[in-house]
Amino acid sequence: MENQNYTSTIIVKKDAQTAFNAIKNFRAWWSEEIIGETGTLGETFFYHYKDVHLCKVKLIEELPNNKLVYLVTDNEFSFVKDKTEWINTKLIFEISEEGNQTKVVFTHVGLTPEYECFEVCNDAWTSYIQGSLKGLIETGFGKPNAKEGGLNAELVRKWGLPDK
Repeated sequence: MENQNYTSTIIVKKDAQTAFNAIKNFRAWWSEEIIGETGTLGETFFYHYKDVHLCKVKLIEELPNNKLVYLVTDNEFSFVKDKTEWINTKLIFEISEEGNQTKVVFTHVGLTPEYECFEVCNDAWTSYIQGSLKGLIETGFGKPNAKEGGLNAELVRKWGLPDK
């Protein structure tokens, strides 16, 4: 098993456009704790889960109803030695219609078993893709992390976020 990227596949009984639009709405399936645009080409958004995981993600490629590619431009984990493990990895969503169903293949390119966070990240992505994203596409309702409140002032400054 050499350099195996994390991958998860779902099949949904919806069209490709519904899946494409749902994927771009990260607040509805990943986390309500997102600042910025998640579905606009060239835009960067900021995600955080408490102070455990913070990252900046940029939409770098968009092929309507077929493919979305996001680049992790900055990252910090509180629970591993190399806190920057995700930097320069890519989140790739490939969408294809198969009969009256749509297949979504999610690959986190660069997230491999060599990463210290792999086991935790593997479990988290599986839950988000197989559960929350699939639910959002099929029913219109995902299960994102709930909004917990603002970041402390130090983190707002460090990550260059708007002060709210």
